[in-house]
Parts: sequence; structure tokens; C-alpha cells
Amino acid sequence: MSENLGKSVAQLAVLLQQRALDPVDLAEETLDAMANHPDKAIFTTMTADRARTEARLSSERIRGGRSHGLLDGVPIAWKDLFDLKGLSTTAGSVVLKSEQPASTDADVVTALKSAGMVCIGRTNMSEFAFSGLGINPNYGTPRNPRSTDVPRLPGGSSSGSAVAVAAGLVPVAMGTDTGGSVRIPAAFNGLVGYKASRSRYSMSGVYPLATSLDSLGPLVRTVSDAIWVDAAMRRMTAPSIPATSIADLKLVVPETVFLDGAEPGVVAAFEAAISRLEKSGVRVRRQAFPEISEIFELMTQHGALVTAEAYVLHHERLAGPDASRMDRRVVQRARLGEKISLVDYVKIRQARERLTRSFASKLSSGELIASPTLPHVAPPIEPLLENDDLFFATNGKTLRNTLIGNFLDWCGVSLPSGQGDAGMPVGFLLSGLKGHDEAVLSAAFAIEHIVGGL
Repeated sequence: MSENLGKSVAQLAVLLQQRALDPVDLAEETLDAMANHPDKAIFTTMTADRARTEARLSSERIRGGRSHGLLDGVPIAWKDLFDLKGLSTTAGSVVLKSEQPASTDADVVTALKSAGMVCIGRTNMSEFAFSGLGINPNYGTPRNPRSTDVPRLPGGSSSGSAVAVAAGLVPVAMGTDTGGSVRIPAAFNGLVGYKASRSRYSMSGVYPLATSLDSLGPLVRTVSDAIWVDAAMRRMTAPSIPATSIADLKLVVPETVFLDGAEPGVVAAFEAAISRLEKSGVRVRRQAFPEISEIFELMTQHGALVTAEAYVLHHERLAGPDASRMDRRVVQRARLGEKISLVDYVKIRQARERLTRSFASKLSSGELIASPTLPHVAPPIEPLLENDDLFFATNGKTLRNTLIGNFLDWCGVSLPSGQGDAGMPVGFLLSGLKGHDEAVLSAAFAIEHIVGGL
């Protein structure tokens, strides 16, 4: 692999802006690495012609002193939910292959193209983004590159995006997050995964799953990379995230649900990170939040909000011949939405507003939420392929911690935080209320090295 691959966005940006590395050469190195990588399930499409054109234009700008900014010439891969002009958006499913090609890029694709980023390809995902595991029977399941024993889950639904970054093929890949689909694969693969507040960016041109929950964000190597990409997606020429002093940070650790049944290695890594933070001057307290338990009671009584909205989106497809061409587990889970009545749906939405307000009222000013991203490390793939009961049980537990933030409308950053069982990465999740993205990103930047034990 080229010495340039595996570098962070910031590292590549320095080389590109100083003209020590040409965008055309970087694009060719990236395309070559993608084509020759042994795991053919990471990408669904390589956009080689587009990448070469965009890299050439970037090269001309930089050499001519007209750079579009720090991200000019940096490669990016897009989850197969984002419209790319001239390509059908298949959402990880074969049933959308014949759909009309997109006439324009998604809004966030256009924003990062305007910043000079080079679109290198489309990444694989759980079909229709409806699983936190990353298994895809249509296009294959990307293998977690951090595993040293058996093939392990990449995490979903942004599976290919996480693996593309973790394998060193691209410095950034975009994901979406409806129940954890950025933060889960980030934690499984030892990456930084930023789930932005819902509505922070335009969702135009992004294939939905559940519009009242859908959000998006990048998978990257460092928090500073996430901050740069976030600024560009909002059409800013430079980040505006304020610096945070460690001594000013206040964290609350929920004593409800997040640590229930967690693997000992996950608990040990999380508690060690909390201890280091406290020793560094971060103020940490612990509190039980019955609102969190009520989320799961609500799901048991009325069904899941994501399932109701996914069923509305796909109900015609589920009733027709396309269902036989879909992942049977996606079909089975989506059909549960048929049992959710309009009364159930309205009660879920009403309870969501009440619980969101109630939780927020218990936080002090400037306080952020700290928890393990997931209760376990990435499990082996093979046992899940044929055992549907195990699949659904594992999927439910994998989504458990992260869906809390989606339901309560939080933003969040998952940070690498040591290792658990089988030497696999553990994630530390820093969350904030909706709209507190600057505070969360700033705090994540300040504590990244402490949480990682560096």
C-alpha cells in the first residue's frame, strides 16, 4: 500500500496544499488500492472517471494558487444512500439497480465537491440501512480489518464506509445514522464516528429509512478530520468550533441501560477512560435516568418508531415480488411495522417529545453524556449468517445504546477507547442534546487523546 494511504484528512491536506503530493497521484493510488484490495465487499461502485476528473481540476487549482481550501484534493467515499449524478442509488439492495440514475448529486455531495473533495466511490451497507450489523447477502459483507482471529462484523449500516477508512483506503467516508449506523461501525473498527444533529445538513438526495430519526456524519481517523468535514458540509471555508478547556468539561454517566449486560472488557475500557478523564480534571457524575428505560418499554408496548416509518416507506415493496429479492431479515423486521397502528405511532411521537424534554431538564448547563458506544466488541460473522434468532438478538443488542441518542434527538461522537475481547476496539460515546454539535465536537477534540489512552 502507498505510504499516502492510511493517513488522516489533516495529514493529506498538508501534503496536498504544500504541493508535496498531487491530487491526481493520490486519486490513482487510491483507485489502485481499491481495485487490488482482497475484500471486494467494501465498495459497490468505483467512480474512477469522476475521481480522475475531479482530481485533475483540484491539481490545477492548487498549482494555480486557487485552492478551494484545506480539503481540496482529499478523496472521499459515499455510502450507497447518497445520490451521485449519473448513478442509480441502490441503498445496498439489488431491487433498486434499475432505478433511474440520479440527475444531480445529493446536497452534501455537492457541498464537499465545492470544497474540492474527490469522489472515489460508493461503499456497501446493510440493505436499506435496516440493520446495525453490516451483513449484506446481495453485495457481500465487508470484513472488519481489525480482527486477528476470525472474520468479524463491520457494523452497520455504514459498513463499507467504516471498513474503507479502517483499511486505509480512504481518509473519510460518509455514513448515515438512524439508530447508530455511524457510531456502531466506528466503534467496531476503532474509528471516530460523528453523528450530527438531525437537520444539521440537508438530507436532499439521501435515501431515507425513517425521516424523523435519520441523520448523517463522517467516519474518520481523528476528531479534527470530522470538524473539517463538518464545516465543509455547511459551506464554511474553515471550522468555527471553539476550543474547550479540560477543566471546564462536565460529563454525566447514565446508570440506566448503557452498561447493562456489557462485556467485561467493554466495561473495563470505559471505566479506565472515565478514570483518566477525572484525573485530567474533567468533572464526572453518575445518575439514573428512568427516561431511558421508558424508551424500551414504549417500544415493547407500541413498537419501534424506526420500524413504523420504514414500513410506510417500503410497504408496497414488501407486498410485491421485490420482497423475494431482499434480505429475508430486512423483510421480516420491516413487516413488523404493519402491526403498528396509527394510534401507536402517534403515542410514540408524543412520548418521544415528552421524554426528550424530561431528559434535557435533568442536565446541568454545558453537561454532556458519556457512555460506552456499544455493550460488546464486533462479533464473528459466520454464526449470524444462518441463525436468524441469533441475528436479531445480536442486532438488537448492538443497536441498544446508540438508538437512545437517536430517539432523544442527540448528536454524538464515538471515539476509540482501548480494546476488549479478542483485542477488538471499544468505543467511547460522547453525546449532547440536539443542536449542541459544536460543544460535542470541541469536547471530543479535547479528550480524544485521554479517552484513547495516549
